[in-house]
Amino acid sequence: MQDWTTHEVDNVVEEPLEYNLFDADAALREAVLREGAAWADDALHGIGAELGQARQAELARLANACAPRLQAYDPQGRRVDRLQFHPAWHELMQGIWRRGLHCSPWLQARPGAFVARAAAFVLQGQVEAGTLCPTTMTFASVPLLRAEPQLWESLREHMLSAEYDPADAPLQTKRGMLVGMGLTEKQGGSDLRALSTRADALERPGRGRAYALRGHKWFFSVPQSDAHLVLAREPDASPSCFFVPRWTPDGRRNALRLRRLKDKLGNRSNASAEVEFEDAWGLMVGEPGRGIATLLRMAHYTRMDNVLGSTALLRAGLVAALHHARRRRAFGRSLQDHAAMQAVLVDLVLESEAATVLALRLAASFERADADPLAAALQRILTPAAKFWVCKRTVQALAECMEVLGGNGYVEESVLPRLLREAPVNSIWEGSGNVVALDVLRALRAEPEAAEALREWLAQAGALPAQALAELDALCAQAQHDASLARQVAQQLVLLVQAALLGAHAPRAVADAFVETRLRGQGGRVFGVGVPVGEAAALLRRAWPLD
Repeated sequence: MQDWTTHEVDNVVEEPLEYNLFDADAALREAVLREGAAWADDALHGIGAELGQARQAELARLANACAPRLQAYDPQGRRVDRLQFHPAWHELMQGIWRRGLHCSPWLQARPGAFVARAAAFVLQGQVEAGTLCPTTMTFASVPLLRAEPQLWESLREHMLSAEYDPADAPLQTKRGMLVGMGLTEKQGGSDLRALSTRADALERPGRGRAYALRGHKWFFSVPQSDAHLVLAREPDASPSCFFVPRWTPDGRRNALRLRRLKDKLGNRSNASAEVEFEDAWGLMVGEPGRGIATLLRMAHYTRMDNVLGSTALLRAGLVAALHHARRRRAFGRSLQDHAAMQAVLVDLVLESEAATVLALRLAASFERADADPLAAALQRILTPAAKFWVCKRTVQALAECMEVLGGNGYVEESVLPRLLREAPVNSIWEGSGNVVALDVLRALRAEPEAAEALREWLAQAGALPAQALAELDALCAQAQHDASLARQVAQQLVLLVQAALLGAHAPRAVADAFVETRLRGQGGRVFGVGVPVGEAAALLRRAWPLD
């Protein structure tokens, strides 16, 4: 009989075998120790081992392939506005809650707690990014809710619980809870002052009082949450912030009508909705008319998580690219042995390590800001700048990682399409590029002492070219009168901070190559241009030591 086998399957690259995500990442391990979380090393090792299992990758695939669905009515015709998730979503969420990513620094406030949580967040984000949205929302809501003593007393046990409870039921019957947000409206977008959702006091107005909310939200984050923080305005007043539970205190389903789920480019495992409030019950939190300022304090934490999430996506893409390039052969050699490919891969390694050291230093600044002027400056000024730069660079870097895999990287059997689809939301959410870049300028103007502390630290970093520092000074001066330079200021500031951190803590080859490609004008507008490859083998082995 004729044998119709036309080819033997060889020179193909299998997915990476199970591996420990933490142990394989030298830059992350070093940053954890350096930033004061050495006590968490064993726990992070365990998290890295668990998240590196093939089971976790399959859960991520299933959660994204089987997106959540909206069930508006129950079989008896009652309005329930309930979401149905694939079991994989719930298993992923259970792991996150068990690891404490939604609350650990608030539950056990010890030096390095934010750093340990940040490292675990980076590990988690390499597996599945959609689950990070409810995690971040819940985490960032804690400081805001703790400022309302009576409300916090009723929520504390649920907010700090290690149990993920997806039941759609009154809070008193549950073991844990999620918190989402409802800010954006059709007519306003980022202009939150243009909102039209109305809040009418049910009895006396004011902080801690009950209101009826009527209006809409174009993006309602994590609509299955047990409560949302919502912007609305009293008549003839500036917006205030309201705590709007899914179930009212008397056990009734609150009047939140989910009109539809968003059909998004990425973040498919996670639900986002449009909602109408039909006199929904809510409590005012924070000062009346200060809702935007209240939620901007919360946004500082969510923006940090944007940076961490992008760092995670970048690392996941880099690992996929390095694993493939090391094993795939072309023209008689492995892809990694070709000089042009080495330049691209080294550039991606530099980007990933720079993002990692920056992200963990940023996390450390959140717990040191009260006692350390430099940490306070990093927290206030660098948070929006890092959110701007790291999130945008990750989109570009993941496109390069996909190209390393060629056509195989472009098809859905590869993880790269999902990573690339996930990346833009971190740049858009919690303030798009222009919004956060302008926030950098506001911070520099409003807090000159913090700006000076940051500038002085950069001046003392020996690895930075004087020309690059002078360029930052000139940009900052010009930007006081020309807001079109906001993005350039944010970019230059982040590059200098990354270079300073790498110069102080990374191998010399990493720091020198970063400065040459980012600050001395040797690099190009795409990855792989002007990259020194003399020590490529060592740099690539440091980034991915397992093959």
